[in-house]
Amino acid sequence: MKRVSPIHAAAVLVAGTLLYVPAASAQAPSPQAEPPQAQAPNTPNQSADIPDKKLDATAVAVQRVANLRQDFQNRLETASPSDRERIADEANSAMAKAVTDQGLSVEEYTAILQMAQADPAVREKIRKRLPASK
Repeated sequence: MKRVSPIHAAAVLVAGTLLYVPAASAQAPSPQAEPPQAQAPNTPNQSADIPDKKLDATAVAVQRVANLRQDFQNRLETASPSDRERIADEANSAMAKAVTDQGLSVEEYTAILQMAQADPAVREKIRKRLPASK
């Protein structure tokens, strides 16, 4: 049976970072941040190549994935052990659908979020496209 895939887990982690790290501290590494060696040396050049349409889609997907993550986290915390795997599978499917509904593949979404994690300019472009917090 399926477990939470590493791609979805990474996407949710990065999405959470984009949503919940204040802009002033976005440049400071968090204690849970990935080590810098995960960054690609040509990431800044790639960031200029992300079309606005993709950044818009990523911002919407980030918001939806973050909401789903919270919903499913709450469900997992109260679920019986026998239901947790099924709920994790539902979470994977729902998060993938939230991304693909925006016209992005999961791989493309993850790549953009990785660029955003490594490049403050990309991160800020996405952050500006996020809906204002309620």
